[in-house]
Amino acid sequence: MTPTFGLIHIQFLLQGAVLTLGLSLCAFIGGGLMGLGIALCRVSANPALRGVSSFYIQMVQGVPLLVIMFAGYFGLPAMGLSVSPLVAAILSMTIWVGAYLGEFWRGSIQAVPKAQWEAAECLALSRLQRMYHVIIPQAVRNATPGTVGFMVQIVKNTSLASAVGFVELTRAGQLINNSTFQPFITFSVVALVYFALCYPLSAISHKLESRLARGMRTV
Repeated sequence: MTPTFGLIHIQFLLQGAVLTLGLSLCAFIGGGLMGLGIALCRVSANPALRGVSSFYIQMVQGVPLLVIMFAGYFGLPAMGLSVSPLVAAILSMTIWVGAYLGEFWRGSIQAVPKAQWEAAECLALSRLQRMYHVIIPQAVRNATPGTVGFMVQIVKNTSLASAVGFVELTRAGQLINNSTFQPFITFSVVALVYFALCYPLSAISHKLESRLARGMRTV
């Protein structure tokens, strides 16, 4: 007898949602650290650093995330490095997030008014001091709304980890559907859980954008 979608399946989906949040958090932290380094390399005075970081961004943005997932999960074992679905998902998401945040944060750094750069130079600060004390604090303020909004994309793209066997929210829904054969109710609940995860981030992003716009009008 085919089981009916019920409370035990909702509990399983919620467990998948917790793993989705965990993967999203790992990807954001790892990708954020990588993205910061890439952004600084993109605005570096060293042409080699600018070239390498630019090539990295173009390469990652030109390849689907799913292909990166497959390369990590199936490619690394071929090189003698066995990885679990979780590790492959974290590495792939980190690489992907790092490229996009790196380019976005580069734009935020370069969006700081030129007068601020010139004023920092007049204070006889070193390049590192100018970045740390003057430029980055202003860039962080400009980048915060978009960064929070991008976290929605991170959460949604964790669904691709199901392709390498990691049991996050989407994969949990697939497993439930395979046993209940009730795709409409199963994936409707999956969609509602994704909405519950993403809507607060979208609302926060819009609120921060409005606050930033009001602040710019008062300047």
